[in-house]
Amino acid sequence: MNLSKIASLPTRWGKFSVQVFANGHKEHFVIFSQPLPDNPLVRIHSECLTGDVFSSMKCDCGNELDLSMQRIAKEGGMLIYLRQEGRGIGLLNKINAYALQDKGMDTVEANLSLGFKEDERDYQCLERIFQEFGLQSIRLLTNNPRKIEAIQPYVKQIVREEIIAPSNDYNAHYLKVKKEKLGHLL
Repeated sequence: MNLSKIASLPTRWGKFSVQVFANGHKEHFVIFSQPLPDNPLVRIHSECLTGDVFSSMKCDCGNELDLSMQRIAKEGGMLIYLRQEGRGIGLLNKINAYALQDKGMDTVEANLSLGFKEDERDYQCLERIFQEFGLQSIRLLTNNPRKIEAIQPYVKQIVREEIIAPSNDYNAHYLKVKKEKLGHLL
């Protein structure tokens, strides 16, 4: 894995530092406060172009990103932005899944229909990121127990902190499916 230099990044939430961890053709983005607390607040956020950049109301991703950055700015910590669009299926396939959802499938059914698992994400790159920052114990902003289980081998202690993004008419069914089929704690 190749690492960039550390650079400053002033944002609307506050001043942060950034570093990129390149793993093959994927470049993962780490934004963090300095100094980093001993038990930092951490958000592991998978890329969502439609939600994070274009404020799609079909998901809760953009709102979760914003809420996470607000808390990290206030309490200190880091956001690890993983380049795993569409729960790991990529942007093209995500849009194809959206088209199936427009025809009545839910997010899990659409992924399965396209030949993917319900969640294709891989968190192995976190081992190096956690090592680089010397993280032994984190407060993880997540509602996803599977994410906690997947990253458990890379950090000694994880304390889950919930993150509740507002629902709307467009994402209410999506959130229900995340809870019922993906086990999210919503």
